[in-house]
Amino acid sequence: MYFCAEQTNQFMTRLSVNINKVATLRNARGGNMPDLLQVATDCEKFGADGITVHPRPDERHIRRSDVLALRPLLRTEFNIEGYPSPEFKDLVLKVKPHQVTLVPDAPTQLTSNSGWDTKLNLNFLSEVLDEFNNAGVRTSVFVAAAPEMVEYAAKAGADRVELYTGPYAVAFAKDRDAAVAPFVEAAKVARSLGLGLNAGHDLNLTNLKFFLTNIPWVDEVSIGHALICDALYLGLERTIQEYKKQLV
Repeated sequence: MYFCAEQTNQFMTRLSVNINKVATLRNARGGNMPDLLQVATDCEKFGADGITVHPRPDERHIRRSDVLALRPLLRTEFNIEGYPSPEFKDLVLKVKPHQVTLVPDAPTQLTSNSGWDTKLNLNFLSEVLDEFNNAGVRTSVFVAAAPEMVEYAAKAGADRVELYTGPYAVAFAKDRDAAVAPFVEAAKVARSLGLGLNAGHDLNLTNLKFFLTNIPWVDEVSIGHALICDALYLGLERTIQEYKKQLV
């Protein structure tokens, strides 16, 4: 295990609830059930530290109108993630969330399942990040747990990186120490470069605690799919409380 006891009380990881799946359920039947805005404010009331949305061009879950409606209602941190197309950039600059997370998704991609090649896309990312940084929006870049990708995210001007934790979740059941090892190394590089650190994708009540025990300086985890699935059995309030317990 890579845990450093001296670091346990220096950081408090925040839970940002991704509500895309709630929008997917609503859109399946039309109408407004479940009420996305109510769910978002309930998540805050139940203890979430932030709300994440990922609007895609086809609006198959979160719609542009949802993003605009959520902004004045939320009292915690608002994180908008997505591919920085002209339309996405316009939306972010209009809404001015607390954080924007750049992901390399193609328009038709089912979910975010890879990080940026920040070296190859250095010039592109630098231009985009400059726009958001100049607008006062904190920036995060979605990357694999590879030191070089973290380093080039810093060179591009990111405030934070978000580690893509899908590979960790897949490998966790077989060998959790081996699964977390590359993330520890990438997280150390981020910290050495002065970058904030987020993490997300397939984190759940089984693997989250171990991840944070080994990397206790994570600023924020963004969790949607697993959390909404757990809420079907436990209820939303208890589910958020259970996830918050993993952050301590």
